[in-house]
Amino acid sequence: MAKTAKKANKVSPARGARTKLHIVVCIKPVPDPAAWSKLRLHPDTMLLNRAELGAVINPLDLNAIEQALAIKEASAAGISVLTMAPPAAEDQLREALAMGCDEAYLASDRAFAGADTLSTARCLAAAIRKIGDVDLVFCGAYSADGSTAQVGPQIAELLEMPDLTHVVGIEMVPGGLRVVCKVEDGTVAAECGFPALLTFDREANRPRLATMPGIRRARGLAVISWTATDLGLDPALTGLQGSPTQMLNVFTQPTGRKGEMLSGSAAEMAENLLARLHAAKVLE
Repeated sequence: MAKTAKKANKVSPARGARTKLHIVVCIKPVPDPAAWSKLRLHPDTMLLNRAELGAVINPLDLNAIEQALAIKEASAAGISVLTMAPPAAEDQLREALAMGCDEAYLASDRAFAGADTLSTARCLAAAIRKIGDVDLVFCGAYSADGSTAQVGPQIAELLEMPDLTHVVGIEMVPGGLRVVCKVEDGTVAAECGFPALLTFDREANRPRLATMPGIRRARGLAVISWTATDLGLDPALTGLQGSPTQMLNVFTQPTGRKGEMLSGSAAEMAENLLARLHAAKVLE
């Protein structure tokens, strides 16, 4: 079963105050898979050099967007899409708007550069608090470029809300959700109330494409941008300096094989091989 919230979440009002759900979908721009052969690490910082690579919405984040849109169509929910990224990520936010999201928020500041999962989660949690009136937070289960699956649960912990991860099925029920989550040996069913954070795997749904009317609509919508100061974040807790985990080095493990051909008859080669195995104490 899903864990219960430690206390009432400050980002969500009493359910009696309104009937329309508010969903925040967190997305991440990741390098275009078509250009992954060009991925390089900066030799000093050991961070991905993304400057020369095109970006796309992280694939599993598209599943999170699709699930939010399905709920919106069924219950008239409102959807805010949020990312922490450089200014160029406005393109990915507008793609989400073109799919059907209602509002877009960009947390962008040089102070955020080099953030690990915890530093990223701090920023996104602060932005979610600033957005306010949030019932559900949706994320992809993991990102294509990091695959840690840590950011969603860390956001939930910082916002003191329950989280359900690797969701592959979801059903709205009175006062909450009933979901199916992937686990190592199958699936489990769980229920939770509001607020809650969910992360989605690709089996959850099939993301839709943006339509031309959606693209025209997205062009006219504002993307709200916030800095670390706007979010009230301590610079010491953001970006690389606020990251408790940092990559020190990356190297390719050398590989190779030494081989020796045995000669003689089959019986002679078998006898020779056994003698060598005994000498190496592989066989006793």
